[in-house]
Amino acid sequence: MPQRNEAALEFLLTRRSRPAKTLTTPVPDRAALVQILTAAARTPDHGKLEPWRFVVVQGAAMARLAEVAQRRGEARGLDAAQVSKGRAQFDQGELAIVVVEVQKPSEKIPSVEMTYSAGAVCLSLLNAALAAGWGANWLSGWPSHDADFGRAALDLADHERIAGIIHIGTETSVPPERPRPDIDAITEWVDR
Repeated sequence: MPQRNEAALEFLLTRRSRPAKTLTTPVPDRAALVQILTAAARTPDHGKLEPWRFVVVQGAAMARLAEVAQRRGEARGLDAAQVSKGRAQFDQGELAIVVVEVQKPSEKIPSVEMTYSAGAVCLSLLNAALAAGWGANWLSGWPSHDADFGRAALDLADHERIAGIIHIGTETSVPPERPRPDIDAITEWVDR
């Protein structure tokens, strides 16, 4: 019988993201963030390519990203509500970690596996922040998928893109539980 880690299993069975707009100060200090980032980096990574990197955004940089989102949204011709939503995550946030997917040349590792690894880092980062006692939320939205936003806001190269933006802070309220997937409805058991 395998040895169970009951505390870890209970955490995973009950974990719940906290809405970014409910997060406030204090935020983790650098030492706490290094531990969270270290945990996040322990993720599946076929070929040990590290096809991701982190950008920690806080303080005045959050306001700068909000302004870049505003300009990009207007340049794209988005309606006022979309522009406002795109900049709001930076206006309302105190600290965010941008997970940047970095496509690396490889004859063995398909590009899609690098994308999967970057997504796994996002979830690991979210869970590490929650496990460390912080409120955290993984956001994306149109700025994450806008290459010009990535270049202007974060100086991303052509082979890089935003995989996710993880907001971290002190939660101001515990969110209500939400409906979860019906495991029986989404699981097929194949034994022959």
